[in-house]
Amino acid sequence: MNKKICLFAGTTEGRRLAEILKDAVDLTVCVATGYGEVMLDGIDGINVHKERMDESEMESFFARNDFGCVIDATHPYASAVTENIRSAADKCNVRVIRILRKADSDIAGAVYVSSVEEARDHLMNKDGNVFITTGSKELASYAGLDMARVWARVLPTASSLEACEKAGVPVSHIIAAQGPFSEETNLAQLHAIGAKFIVTKDSGKNGGFDEKINAAVKAGVTPVIIGRPPQGSGVSIDEAVNELGRIYPLSKRKLYIIGAGPGGETLLTREAVNALDACDAVIGAGPVTKTLNTKKPVYNEFLPGKVRAILDQNASIRKAAIVMRGDAGFYSGAKKMISEFIDADVEVIPGISSVEAFAAKLKTSWDDAALISLHGRGGNIVRTVLGNKKTFALTGGENTVRAICLKLCGYGLNDLRVTVGERLTLPDEKITSGTAESISGQDFDALSIIYIENGDADGSVRAGIPDEEFIRGEVPMTKSEVRAVVMSKLCLRTDSVVWDVGAGTGSVSVECALSAYDGCVYAIEKEHDAADLIRSNKLKFRADNVCVVEGTAPEALSDLPAPTHAFIGGSSGDIREILSVLISKNPDVRIVATTVTLETQSELLECARTFGFETFDVVNIHVSRAKRAGRYHMMSAQNPVSVFVMQGGRSE
Repeated sequence: MNKKICLFAGTTEGRRLAEILKDAVDLTVCVATGYGEVMLDGIDGINVHKERMDESEMESFFARNDFGCVIDATHPYASAVTENIRSAADKCNVRVIRILRKADSDIAGAVYVSSVEEARDHLMNKDGNVFITTGSKELASYAGLDMARVWARVLPTASSLEACEKAGVPVSHIIAAQGPFSEETNLAQLHAIGAKFIVTKDSGKNGGFDEKINAAVKAGVTPVIIGRPPQGSGVSIDEAVNELGRIYPLSKRKLYIIGAGPGGETLLTREAVNALDACDAVIGAGPVTKTLNTKKPVYNEFLPGKVRAILDQNASIRKAAIVMRGDAGFYSGAKKMISEFIDADVEVIPGISSVEAFAAKLKTSWDDAALISLHGRGGNIVRTVLGNKKTFALTGGENTVRAICLKLCGYGLNDLRVTVGERLTLPDEKITSGTAESISGQDFDALSIIYIENGDADGSVRAGIPDEEFIRGEVPMTKSEVRAVVMSKLCLRTDSVVWDVGAGTGSVSVECALSAYDGCVYAIEKEHDAADLIRSNKLKFRADNVCVVEGTAPEALSDLPAPTHAFIGGSSGDIREILSVLISKNPDVRIVATTVTLETQSELLECARTFGFETFDVVNIHVSRAKRAGRYHMMSAQNPVSVFVMQGGRSE
């Protein structure tokens, strides 16, 4: 494999290819002008050949250097150069890859139009002064453009001055001079005019095209070039990179996953700014990318699979900045994005999170606060607020500021102090404070952050809540001592999904919900009165993650999400069918069942043999309570309760 490649550059595509190939091949880059050489600044490891060559000189150059491939990435207007490259390469039997420019591609950010009229239409929709260098004959075609913002450079003849007058160009805006004009002269005139655009045709070297373009690049002025040239046959830069990648060992794609801060450029870190400067393209959700002042191509996408598709379709993007709101490590999509691109060189650049920015605005700390995101995800905001004096929450989707405050009010937390931050660090930033009740009547930006203060927060976790604290009615209830054993046997996690089958008053459901505060508890109950009691106890204990399911098991279980844990307090004789549904949903579900009858004990023992549980244990609880008898207290025995523990079963 001949790794010697000759690249004819001088364009943005040429620079991009030089960056991609420099570490994979022995690369010689040919440029014909100083501007072309400037385009290669900062690229190490390449050989630069700065000299115009005709066909015979190219033929000799190719033969002398024994190139295995020649890449023509010259400008589309340079048709003569392209023809010379192809002819010389054919004579040397060297393969040529001609790079075709995308319709929206440019030289130094230039805009290509097909006519003077199209140039006028483009400029009418833009702000800023315009420097027209196409002569006087076509000035009339700029009719409709505000001539107060136009400067025209024309020949110092009476006819030229007359054309300027007819077109409405102010006398002070006429530059009557004979060319050619040097790059320095062009640059001085652009600065004097305060130009934002320069209009030109590609008049070739003798017409001073390079000098105008070089000056525009240095002045930060956008060239508007009239007349898009025909390109002939060839391949796109992305097709070329894909083909070269199959031949040469190109380096891995570099991805910067950037935390872009809460929304404004002012809070970008220096490391993030440097990465944005170094990248070929920027990818991210629209609300984030539109806050960035970048001239790089921007793709508005944030889902990992779709970001992958963009990069697969644009092989020439070798360095991409994937920007995410806030900090890349705080409730962001960085984890999934990293998993998607294990084949790339990924660098994660942290940003300032909205919590940090908001806490600073409020002059408070956040290291002693609970942090929760409700943006596109579930979360037990009620339990979080009850257990913490300070809570920061990110909003989004259905979890708007209004919805969150209405929920707090529904649990009697109307008077909590709530502060809302909208569009932090942006010009229209807004901070609003009030009670949960007052805030619940207002509308806020969908992606806001809220700060909730609860001076009466109690972070304790209770087990075996006294029976008398529950609203009971005439419905049977699992007593506190048994509940304490049941909770210890369930071994819940904070994010467990629990089924409480035959929930009764909901005493076990409530305790499970308070322990598995980031999970969900489904309280299944067939009796309507009992279901209402569960709802009442849910409100009393502020157990927002209890979901009451009215219906008879096992039929009521079919549409529920798979449980990690289950408690069976009542089965109505259908214990086998209930266990079968549980195991079919999750073979590793941990099941605790209680019974006071010998018949149910016998059936559970038979089920243990049928389902072959890997874990099986039975505990019998005898509880006696003191009862006053005159001057004395006597122990009064309660019904013994058998507690069955089962896990790791197989389907029947």
